[in-house]
Order: sequence, then structure tokens, then C-alpha cells
Amino acid sequence: MPTPTTTRSPSPPPPPTALTPGYLATRLSTLYASTLQHTLRACSYANFAACFPTPAARRPAILHGLWQQVVGKIEAKAKEEFEGILVERDVVEGLNRLEGVVEGGRGRRERSGEGGVAPHLLPPLDLYNAHLSPQLVPIQADLEKRLRGTRTRNEELVTLIQKQREDVERLVSGLESVVRDLEGANEAMGEVVGSVRVELSRL
Repeated sequence: MPTPTTTRSPSPPPPPTALTPGYLATRLSTLYASTLQHTLRACSYANFAACFPTPAARRPAILHGLWQQVVGKIEAKAKEEFEGILVERDVVEGLNRLEGVVEGGRGRRERSGEGGVAPHLLPPLDLYNAHLSPQLVPIQADLEKRLRGTRTRNEELVTLIQKQREDVERLVSGLESVVRDLEGANEAMGEVVGSVRVELSRL
């Protein structure tokens, strides 16, 4: 009777050691290899032959072989120097440590329940506002203070103008009363002058 087989979920890969390239170190090597191949493709045989038109026309096989040698040496030298830099600067170990720090921070954030969006995923407007807010807040406060002062002065000016208008209206009203009094006095004087003339004519 065959024994039933139990399926187990694959265990997560162990963290990279100092000498085992992790994700970041692997991505760096892959990116460098891809960039190097792109650069070498730019140095095609057609471009190489265009620099040597006479050998390309008379001895194309020899020139093609020379081109292969040149490209091969460039590729080998570039890879050798890249590997030397990785070893000399301990790039793999440093990237592995960085990867461990990132993973540790991500784990602590998940355990603490902190959410939110990573800064590099925020929309441009939010980043713009977050960057300029420290400079804009005091400017906005100063503008609001000036605006309140302007409003207060305008209200005081409106009150003063209203008071002056009332004073002018009272003055005009007083002048109209004086004019009416003068007109009445003039009429009375006219009657008196008329009576005096009559009395004088009788003398």
C-alpha cells in the first residue's frame, strides 16, 4: 500500500552571507552585464569597418577577425575590472548588509503595524507640498497677519468716513436752517423798509 505523500510549502531562501551575492548584488551584476553588452553592440563590425574602409574592401576576413579580437578583449577587460572592483571594495558584502537593513526595517514596520505609503510612491504634488510646507507656513502666517491688519484698518477707515458723512450732513442741515432764517429775516426787513418809506413820504 503506497504511503500518502504530504506537500510542504517551500521554505524561504536563507539570507545571503557576506560572500553569497544577494538580490541587490545579483541585480548589480546583471545590470552591468546588460549595459556592457549594449555598449559592445554599438561597436558593430559595420561601424568598425567604416573606420578602415581600405582593409574592409581588400581584406574583409582579416578585418573581421581583428574586430572580434578587439571586442573580445574589451569585454574580457571590462568584466575583469568589474570583478576586481567588487572584491576590492567589498561590494557584495556591503550590498548584502544593506539588504539585511532594509529587510529588518520592513519587518519592524510590519510588526509595529505601521502603514502608509513609501516616500518614493507618493504623487508628485504631495512630495512638492511636503518639501515646501516648512517654507510656506511662515509666509502664509505673515500674509494672514497682514491681511487681518488691512481688514482692521479698512474697518476703521469705513467708520471714520461714516462719521465724517454724518458730520457733513449735520453741517448741511445747519446751513439750510441758517439760510431759511436769513431768508425770513430778509422778508421781515423788506416789510420794515417798506413801512419806513411810507412814514417818510408822509412827513
